[in-house]
Amino acid sequence: MSQQALKINGNVEPFSELPSIFARLAEAKAQKGLTFEAIGKAIDHDEVWVAALFYGQAKATTEELVKLSELLGIPIGSLTAEIGEHWTPRRGLGPVPPQDPVLYRLFEGVMVYGTPIKALIHEKFGDGIMSMIDCKVNVERKAHPKGDRIVLSFDGKFLPYLKW
Repeated sequence: MSQQALKINGNVEPFSELPSIFARLAEAKAQKGLTFEAIGKAIDHDEVWVAALFYGQAKATTEELVKLSELLGIPIGSLTAEIGEHWTPRRGLGPVPPQDPVLYRLFEGVMVYGTPIKALIHEKFGDGIMSMIDCKVNVERKAHPKGDRIVLSFDGKFLPYLKW
């Protein structure tokens, strides 16, 4: 199959809930054989931020859309018309519990370890939360004799609860 023949079905999740330009972004990424990491390097952002952008969870500036347009061959007018300055991301998980196996396992991890992690944050930092706005997420692959491991890290700012 030629790279040009690759198509993304915009009528199924997650694309069915997003502006159609997101399916076009995914198609262009696939057709050019690019990774989120490679796109991130081209537009000076981390691969996780780029993936968030491709699934409607992050907002690009006009300058970033111009870089994406040039890299992926999508007309800038199409990008700015659908996800330009006027567009607001709808951030969030979607249906709960998630149906996708990867998302469900992440959800399950929070369900099983959420309270212990909360207790440890409270113990080490005090009464507060970890920001998901001022946060960097990394996904790494770690070799292991019994099968490669996935290492997720969240580097978020601690935000103490105010007392008044």
